[in-house]
Amino acid sequence: MRKVFTTLLLAILSTASYSQIDPVLLRKTVSDTSGMMMNMDAVYNRPFLQLGKLPVALGGYAEANYQYLQEDGITEGHQFQMRRLTLFVSSSIAKRIKFLSEIEFEDGTKEINIEFASVDFEFAPLLNLRAGVVMNPIGAFNQNHDGPKWEFVDRPISATQMLPATWSNVGFGIFGKKYTKDWVYAYEAYLTNGFDDKIIDNAENKTFLPASKENKDRFEESFNGSPLFTGKVAVRNRNIGELGLSYMGGIYNKYEEDGLQLDEKRKVNVYALDFNTTLPKLNTYINAECAWVNVNVPDTYTEQFGRKQQGGFIDFVQPVFKKPLFGFDKSVVNAALRLEYVDWNKGTFKSTGGNISDELFSIVPAISWRPTAQTVIRLNYRYNWQKDILGNPPAKLAGFQFGVSTYF
Repeated sequence: MRKVFTTLLLAILSTASYSQIDPVLLRKTVSDTSGMMMNMDAVYNRPFLQLGKLPVALGGYAEANYQYLQEDGITEGHQFQMRRLTLFVSSSIAKRIKFLSEIEFEDGTKEINIEFASVDFEFAPLLNLRAGVVMNPIGAFNQNHDGPKWEFVDRPISATQMLPATWSNVGFGIFGKKYTKDWVYAYEAYLTNGFDDKIIDNAENKTFLPASKENKDRFEESFNGSPLFTGKVAVRNRNIGELGLSYMGGIYNKYEEDGLQLDEKRKVNVYALDFNTTLPKLNTYINAECAWVNVNVPDTYTEQFGRKQQGGFIDFVQPVFKKPLFGFDKSVVNAALRLEYVDWNKGTFKSTGGNISDELFSIVPAISWRPTAQTVIRLNYRYNWQKDILGNPPAKLAGFQFGVSTYF
């Protein structure tokens, strides 16, 4: 029986095939524009394993890390973390109908989230329908967030603590792309369930969009019956890079209950700009994103709840060694740097006219080794300084982080 089982297993594995993924953070030369990937393609631009003629393909990625951080002389000591285990399941239901799901287990199984689970109907290059749990395309990171694609252990602060990273909702939408010589044009537009009043009524005691992720009911019902609109347009040139403009907005409060008017309709509006490019000859990869948040906060709330927020990050990744190493033929060593800024409360105090601080600056130099394009071992040094709302001397956080992330 053991011989039969071994023979059967080898036969199955011999028919297994991986879908292709672009070499991460390396410039790719293609013979036609259709090979140029954009951030909107990230959901399918992953390695999947298909066994024989099974109707589904499987994939995923994992992230584990160690860190030693110190804030104003206080430390929690040595910390080991299994931050994420993410599973992908995809299927080509028919020639022009595809399904993909992404399920993430965070911090062991402390959180289990469906980040993506949608059916795509392809009618034409410029007209495709998507239905299910969709990833709202605000900025670039929310679409292209897989750990193995990044040289940094932590996700960008502006994308996770100002914007709600991996923000997804149930809804419908359309998307499409058009290729013209060296250019690619793309768009996405979705109507989904949206935010709730947790963005101003939360444990952070400030305007905090990620608090709405705690509402698991958003996958079965809308908090206030008003849809959230998310739209993005993007353009990519073979020699210049990709530029994306996105908007997300809708009503966040419950303004009506059983026909009774409770409050005025209060909106949240988010605007984002993202850009990435690879410099010729040097192969320096540059990736940047910035966002602006406007929230209609009730006048009864104190000024610690920001009505305007802004922030962003920029990454520089420079390959410094591209030769076989330890038996890995396509090994790459990168030097990287991330600069970050977030202002959770942009404005001035009404009473004094003084600036409302509540802002953070961060610098993260890094060294990473990629034995393959799908796996990264990374060493980061993080240095943050953060001011409170009154602008007191900043709290300073610094320390080392070491981590591994890989597709499988």
